[in-house]
Amino acid sequence: MAVSSPKDKYLCVWLIFFLLGLGTLLPWNFFMNATMYFTSRLKDSSSVNSSANQTEAEGEHRSVLEAKFNNVMTLCAMLPLLLCTCLNSFLHTLISQHLRVMGSLLIIMFIFTITAVLVKVPLEPLPFFSITMVKIVIINSFGAVLQGSLFGMAGLLPTSYTTPIMSGQGLAGTFAAFAMICAIASGSELHDAAFSYFITACVVIFLSLLSYVLLPKLEFFQFYQDKNRKQRPDKENSVNLMNTESKEEVPGQTTQQNVSMVKIFKKTCTSSQSAVSCSLTCVTGPGEA
Repeated sequence: MAVSSPKDKYLCVWLIFFLLGLGTLLPWNFFMNATMYFTSRLKDSSSVNSSANQTEAEGEHRSVLEAKFNNVMTLCAMLPLLLCTCLNSFLHTLISQHLRVMGSLLIIMFIFTITAVLVKVPLEPLPFFSITMVKIVIINSFGAVLQGSLFGMAGLLPTSYTTPIMSGQGLAGTFAAFAMICAIASGSELHDAAFSYFITACVVIFLSLLSYVLLPKLEFFQFYQDKNRKQRPDKENSVNLMNTESKEEVPGQTTQQNVSMVKIFKKTCTSSQSAVSCSLTCVTGPGEA
């Protein structure tokens, strides 16, 4: 007798997946929208101490690290994202889903905490540039693992539950831009605005972490998770049964299949030869053929 699925009370599971979807792309969008802060930390001391009355082009004041920051940042983001997305198909068999999601969220929150702390720590341009690129690599690597795991979780639920993930990811860019506008509009200095900006990211990721901890306790998610666990042994048994039946095939059937293939090949050759002879007869005429 089929058991009816429980209802998603107050759309709690929907909202949790929305928040988790927001947490997958929010870190990268926060880094992209903070380029003004990062490039300000990469200026040469000579360009910082130059006179404000100079009317030279802006590009002449930019250091090498400042000019290359956007290109290197994009490269350090896209390559780990591509590699870890491809590795997701292997990681799900080696590492549990709970560890992948919890570990990714914790590491991303830890990186943003370090980023917020480094706002108050003076560093030379080159060490700051190197540390920033390492952070971008780590964030996008674990972000790809988190995204793959999240869609795997949504696959256990009805198809409509992939929509909140996509909606949350779409909101991530808008939220990051709005947070940066609010930080700048506060009238604080750039470093203070950046500090509050990265703290906001830490809060959102922490909320995503809490929502994931709450998710397995909800009846709606538990129902589909248990249903998947029950179906998995049935699928494995059906695969083993098919393998056993294939091994127990009668040897004569293989011979008949080989013979039939040979006959088909001979008929194909015969038909092709007759087609060639007919085409020659049409071209040269009956007498010449």
